[in-house]
Amino acid sequence: MVDSDTESTDILENVLVPVANEDDAAKTARALEPYDPAAVTALHVVEKGDGVPDKTPVEQSEELAAESFAAVRQVFPEADDHTAYARNVVEAIFDAADEVDASAIAYRSRGGNRLLQFLSGDRSLKLVTRARRPVIALPVEERLAES
Repeated sequence: MVDSDTESTDILENVLVPVANEDDAAKTARALEPYDPAAVTALHVVEKGDGVPDKTPVEQSEELAAESFAAVRQVFPEADDHTAYARNVVEAIFDAADEVDASAIAYRSRGGNRLLQFLSGDRSLKLVTRARRPVIALPVEERLAES
């Protein structure tokens, strides 16, 4: 029950959208579009190595981020962007949400088989169970087409 003195925040007021690459960014933005968020911030996390060389060179990662942000802006021209550099992608998403004062985090599951999810630590599960703010799981286009 919501107290009438409690200030209500629109969950779509300022949505943080983590994106992995240009294709993922385009699909995620299209999945979010029907919900008409007031503001969008696209987030690209550059995964840092833990005592080993980074997975990709910084220049390549920054180019990937720029392509991802451009794809989001095809749907949300006024979208802000945010790049984070971290070893733990999920914690980087939470930290970025705090930094931009996001009202919610919206993401598309990238799927994969159970073994892949187990090996990657199932980021989706961590995202929805450890979040400090609402998390919106967007429909996956491929699954919508199958229905």
